[in-house]
Amino acid sequence: MKIYSFEKLTGLTQEEVSAHRDRDGFNELPTQGKRNSIEILIGVIREPMFLLLIACGVLYLLTGKFREALMLLGFVFVIIGITYYQERKTERALEALKDLSSPRAYVIRNGEKMRIPGREVVRDDIMLLAEGDRVPADCVLLHAVNFSVDESLLTGESAPVRKSAAENTAAAIGKPGGDDLPFAFSGTLVVSGQAIGIVREIGTETELGKIGRALQTLEEERTPLQVQTGKVVRTFAVVGGVLCTMVVVVYWLTRGNLLEGFLAGLSLAMAMLPEEFPVVLTVFLALGAWRISKYRVLTRRVPAVEALGSATVLCVDKTGTLTLNQMTVADIVAGEGVYVIGSKTQALPEEFHEVVEYAILASPVDPFDPMEKAMKMLGERMLAKTEHLHASWTLQREYPLSKELLAMSRVWISPAGDDLVIAAKGAPEAVADLCHFEEPDFKWLAAKIDMLSNQGKRVIGVARARYKKADLPDRQHDFHFEFVGLLGLEDPVRENIKGAIEECYTAGIRTIMITGDYPGTAMSIARQIGLKNPNRHITGPELGTLTDDELGRRIKDVNIFARMVPEQKLRIVKALKMNGEVVAMTGDGVNDAPALKAAHIGVAMGGRGTDVAREAASLVLLDDDFNSIVTAVRMGRRIYDNLKKAMMYILSVHIPIAGLSLIPVLFKWPLILFPVHIVFLELIIDPACTLIFEADNDDRDVMKRKPRAIDTQLFDLPTIIRCALQGGLTLAVTIGVYLYIHADHSAEAARALSFLTLVVCNLGTILSNRSLTRFGISMLREKNKAFKWVMTGTSLLLCLVLTVPFLRGLFQFGAVSFNDLLLSLTGGIVTVGLMELVKLIPLQRRNSRTSAVA
Repeated sequence: MKIYSFEKLTGLTQEEVSAHRDRDGFNELPTQGKRNSIEILIGVIREPMFLLLIACGVLYLLTGKFREALMLLGFVFVIIGITYYQERKTERALEALKDLSSPRAYVIRNGEKMRIPGREVVRDDIMLLAEGDRVPADCVLLHAVNFSVDESLLTGESAPVRKSAAENTAAAIGKPGGDDLPFAFSGTLVVSGQAIGIVREIGTETELGKIGRALQTLEEERTPLQVQTGKVVRTFAVVGGVLCTMVVVVYWLTRGNLLEGFLAGLSLAMAMLPEEFPVVLTVFLALGAWRISKYRVLTRRVPAVEALGSATVLCVDKTGTLTLNQMTVADIVAGEGVYVIGSKTQALPEEFHEVVEYAILASPVDPFDPMEKAMKMLGERMLAKTEHLHASWTLQREYPLSKELLAMSRVWISPAGDDLVIAAKGAPEAVADLCHFEEPDFKWLAAKIDMLSNQGKRVIGVARARYKKADLPDRQHDFHFEFVGLLGLEDPVRENIKGAIEECYTAGIRTIMITGDYPGTAMSIARQIGLKNPNRHITGPELGTLTDDELGRRIKDVNIFARMVPEQKLRIVKALKMNGEVVAMTGDGVNDAPALKAAHIGVAMGGRGTDVAREAASLVLLDDDFNSIVTAVRMGRRIYDNLKKAMMYILSVHIPIAGLSLIPVLFKWPLILFPVHIVFLELIIDPACTLIFEADNDDRDVMKRKPRAIDTQLFDLPTIIRCALQGGLTLAVTIGVYLYIHADHSAEAARALSFLTLVVCNLGTILSNRSLTRFGISMLREKNKAFKWVMTGTSLLLCLVLTVPFLRGLFQFGAVSFNDLLLSLTGGIVTVGLMELVKLIPLQRRNSRTSAVA
């Protein structure tokens, strides 16, 4: 390693720079290898549900129904397009991280100061850092003057941290967070002072780069609903394929007609293969994402819309999510007086004026530090019409904050040319030391500090002094300071957070705060927002000593995690998932990105959030409104409920269709259903399962019940029984009508009336399934335009098919009498009535979770 002297910093030579770059590469984060369009297409088509869609489209082509085939295959291309778009979006997380990690940099090379792109920084480069700079690489500080850095990007802590020069420049780079450490990290922002650093890590080896590596290795998980739907589709595909083959073979062997056997098998295949399942899943989630977007929530991973409805734990980053990420002066202490600043503009009592006055004088005129900004804003708000603001005063000298004395002073002179005025501010203990406090004074100060710090506030002491015009002393201690007062600063809680968290608890969703801030601050925030168990917490160092099993046990009733670093946030999410929780994670910083991606549902803040967080998340709150999460949860539960009803309808309606295709073959009856009949039924089934059920409102108590368990099956045994009862009733009544009519009518007339019965039962199933608890007659009062259109359109089309000779011939129907029609309609209505009685059977047991909402 090259050693540099403070007297003459020459930096690296060009040859050394080239050698370092050949060895380590550029200071940038590599993006994931991009898949080309063909690879994405193959990956999508290999999914069983898409194979099934394509197979069904081919079946339509074989039957000559080109319009239906194009419509179905069109769904495939739309889904492929959506998937391709999402694949492109996910690559942007690393691209955003790469851009963030490569700001411009000032370095010394060959003894000269030069400005270079951040990606060209190499190890052992000498960097010059100043207020407003973005640090381009991890470095050890050789020299620092009043140097503070905003590390919230990495730690989540809103207040800047002080930095000091390293005593040993060969020391290994430590972790972000904490004051007076000699390290500056890539991507962080310098808020005050100047420093010189020597680069130790670049690219993927920086703290920012480690986050990038974590993002690169994490795989997006399929939601439970996606997994279940895939299993159902595969099961139906296998069973349908086997039965289809059996029907063709049996029909050919028993009747000797291979063509009719093929038609019978094709009808059964079309009846058995539930091509609606993947289409419904896609349509519901896409429309759900569109509906949620009206509430300013952007959906990046569409399946997360449904998954959010099953979330049991919401992991919340404090800074910028629960709070405004904007430091504010909350309290002023002067003597025994304490003034609590409200949100409304009001007159500040005279006794507190000097505290604000000298705090501003001790700060830069145009501050960059968030706390100094808060002091200046308070002065402009409270002292605008007083003599305590001094825009005309001239700065004579500044005494910077140092590691030995955590206080800074500024020396001013007024236009009148009176004595010099010195204003000091800093850590209360340091300011008290400048004022030469006695023991009673220190006890008073400790009581005031405890009062403010117990509320999670940062405390700043303020002092003043006067000095005759002469040579200024070298040390702040040489002034005779008088203690003025204290300022308590906080990052205020968002106004609507408490109500939103209460609603989450009502919905059975546990809330956990994960922050890089101190435990005292985190517990104070927890009490303000109504978090449960606000006095229990785990710190980052403590978590580092816990095994995965120990963390899994502790995490069941601890809701505050303080002083956390990025990899620990990720570990918390993984521990919750191992406990069987469905985890939603909110955040806005780069430090949140791995946890956002690892959680079942990552929710990023769109306004204040970084590009990295937004690209890694599943959902983005465009207006940073925490209440939008509650809305998204409600929408997610509504989507799942309506999706379940749609899936139940699909299963119920396929039972009689499959039965009417299979039974005539087994009993050597004339075929009841032909492919044209299946197509007619699909004209009802498709809009019903995609539009009618999707448009229904949520149940009134949707946010008063616990989330469903992660292992809840879409088709559990009670649900399958209800579907079997609905489908079995329809099949039995339809077969009964067919046999009764066929006894003294033609096969064509029996086919027409049994088909009419089937259609009436189908429409009745739609009405019945619109609510799993309320009777269908009550659902007629619920607004649903799609339901009215489907009912009206089906009735008119069915009348045309039964009355127009050409259409009757196309459907192979015979003429029927009014009495026969009345019999068929009665059979259908009786079946619907029996379906309503099925609702008296409980759909499922009460959801009994083993994990309590702590």
